[in-house]
Amino acid sequence: MSKKKKLDTKTLDLILEKMIDTVDISKNEIFRIGEQCRKDHMTLSDELKAMKEQVAKTISEGDRLDVQTRFARKRLSEVSMHFKDYTEAEVRDAYEKAHQLQMNYSMNQQIEKQLRDRRDDIERRLIGLQETIERAEHLISQITVVMNYLTSDLQQVGEMLEDAKMKQDFGLKIIAAQEEERKRVSREIHDGPAQMMANVMMRSDLIERVYRERGSNEAFKEIRDLKKMVRNALYEVRRIIYDLRPMALDDLGLVPTLKKYLQTTEEYHKKTKIVFANLKEEKRLPANYEVALFRLIQESVQNAIKHARPSEIQVKLEIDKSKVSAIIKDDGIGFDTSQKKTNSFGLIGMRERVELLEGELSIDSKIGKGTVVLIQVPIICDSNN
Repeated sequence: MSKKKKLDTKTLDLILEKMIDTVDISKNEIFRIGEQCRKDHMTLSDELKAMKEQVAKTISEGDRLDVQTRFARKRLSEVSMHFKDYTEAEVRDAYEKAHQLQMNYSMNQQIEKQLRDRRDDIERRLIGLQETIERAEHLISQITVVMNYLTSDLQQVGEMLEDAKMKQDFGLKIIAAQEEERKRVSREIHDGPAQMMANVMMRSDLIERVYRERGSNEAFKEIRDLKKMVRNALYEVRRIIYDLRPMALDDLGLVPTLKKYLQTTEEYHKKTKIVFANLKEEKRLPANYEVALFRLIQESVQNAIKHARPSEIQVKLEIDKSKVSAIIKDDGIGFDTSQKKTNSFGLIGMRERVELLEGELSIDSKIGKGTVVLIQVPIICDSNN
């Protein structure tokens, strides 16, 4: 005979507190790493400035020695040709001066090469430090999002689930899905804005050299290219932020936010046309419904783009008095629904969201025939609202 365990919310709250503390410690550690990188960046910047001054001085000294060396060699050549017209002391003095100047010039060239190598090494290290600083800032931003999630959405799990086993399984799935999301965001940042900003740093160093060597026209062309790279990096950052949490959802509601999101997604994925249709009048829903439905449709569209390679995606939304229905249909490659995929965190998260809203999720797909996702959620308003 088995007895149902009593809900132990205190234990779950304790686990959540430990998780939040651990994430907060990690955030502080990343912040310290970023600050240390900033200090190192400032120190190396000062060293680079001094190194450039030394290189300039060495080049100037080398030019001076080169002139003197050539003059001394010419003098030595004249003495050698008219050897009988000069005393032995004059011949020896001409030879020693030419030899000493040649030695000084050779040493100057070696010093210049060492200084140039050190300067180039510092510049490479500065680029690496700047990239680390940027990545640390983005990671802190992402951890802040996770902290907000842990202190809000995840804390509500204890009120929704009825026994400890369900809470444990669901919490593990959420954590796994979070890890996948972090990896995705990290890859997007590393492959997008971080790489672009590293290129910006290198191109900005190149502009000064281009100006000196090829003139202002070529330098302005480099500046225009640099502005284009910065603009693209800014677009990537805004897209990533919008994917994490569109602010318009709170202000405008589900339908306008979906229109904007799908339009932005279509612009970014130029090979896929996205058609949106709202079949009934626009109206606001409770905040938890709008967030959940937006995430469900967002996940469905992203899954189609990522896995199905469609040329067109149709999104239809219908809001009645008693329920909300959403259809996401694509003409992609489809898949066999009888084969269960492991580690499908996206589908796990979608099913969990629909179940929390007491709704239904169905997926119909055939290989070569595309996929249709149907989401139906009843609207159960709180008596207090």
